[in-house]
Amino acid sequence: MKMNKKGKEDIVASLKERFLRSKAVVLTNYKGMTTAELSSMRVLFRKSELEYKVVKNTLAKIAAKDTPLAAMNEVLTGPIGMTIGYNDASLTAKKVFEYAKGNDKLQVLYGCVEGRLFDAKQMRSIADLPPREVLLSQIAGCFQAPASKMAYMLGATVSRIGHALNALKEKKEKEAQQQQTVELPEDQGSINK
Repeated sequence: MKMNKKGKEDIVASLKERFLRSKAVVLTNYKGMTTAELSSMRVLFRKSELEYKVVKNTLAKIAAKDTPLAAMNEVLTGPIGMTIGYNDASLTAKKVFEYAKGNDKLQVLYGCVEGRLFDAKQMRSIADLPPREVLLSQIAGCFQAPASKMAYMLGATVSRIGHALNALKEKKEKEAQQQQTVELPEDQGSINK
């Protein structure tokens, strides 16, 4: 089916908008997949707020120009499908690899995250990362640990000073009591020579 110029411009504009919003794009070879398989995959991806698009490479290259995804232009050849993720790069890659595990017709080729192009092996590493929220909580825990240790140490130091001052006070009181109970001999006068 031949597409008119207006239709192509609309597709490019729509893709450009998606590329600008995306956190990651995973490029796949979908050759051999049936229409029913592609449809069920799209439904699964939509549940995770992902989109799967099959577009002409020339239109995708034009749309990617002047976006962080321009790096993928060099690998846009042959039949390529794009999974576009808007929230988390790790989740995007993870969902694509999960689906590819159950359907060997879908092959991960490349991925583009934050303007960098990654091969399938590198995308597998990204997929194995914990979700963004987990990473942020781990980082927060790393920052919090030294602070809580410092607070503990300061608390222990203050506590030790308090115990030391209390012990000193008790010692002085005891000495004062002992001095009062011990009577000093009376001055017997001065001895003249």
